[in-house]
Amino acid sequence: MSRTGTEGRVDGRTARAERTRAAIVDAHLALITEGDLRPTGERIAERAGVSLRALWTNFTDMETLFEASGVRVLARQDAAYRPVDPSLPLHRRVEEYCRQRAELLQLIAPMARAAAMREPVSAQLRRNRLKHIERVRDEVSALFAPELEMAGPGRDQLLAALTASTMWPAWSMLLDGLDLDVDAARGVMVRTVTALLLTAMASGMA
Repeated sequence: MSRTGTEGRVDGRTARAERTRAAIVDAHLALITEGDLRPTGERIAERAGVSLRALWTNFTDMETLFEASGVRVLARQDAAYRPVDPSLPLHRRVEEYCRQRAELLQLIAPMARAAAMREPVSAQLRRNRLKHIERVRDEVSALFAPELEMAGPGRDQLLAALTASTMWPAWSMLLDGLDLDVDAARGVMVRTVTALLLTAMASGMA
């Protein structure tokens, strides 16, 4: 057999394996989005149109599937993300930032709820969460850089407060705990972020 023929077969197997993995990840996320927050391997395989053996051949355990699904969720957020102009006045930056955070949090809401159920016993889901935290912290650091600097010694505390108040646990409290709709929850987020920034800036300048 020619080298070209062998390489073609290898490439074909690789492509099929990638399609199978993608189908499994798609099935996993689709089931969660539809309300099955703890889908079993059997349900995922059935939805993906593959055998259970194929599922566990491509993903050695649920942790490796959580990792691949986490990458897909981040990619969806990246596709929906639109950077906020850091030159806007503070009130506009806060409004635009909170509007976008609300949209992105709603995008990942089913996956976040599912992750919260399993995170205490899943190291991979905790690692996935840390990636989301890092992204939000980096965005806050860049978007509100002048205000953070004005906070002086309280900068790190302000950064932590802004990050925590615009992450999923806070959003879940507004929607699931206080039963607010999305617009009302976004309004609370705007009020919280504004108060944190103005109070810390005033303390730093005192």
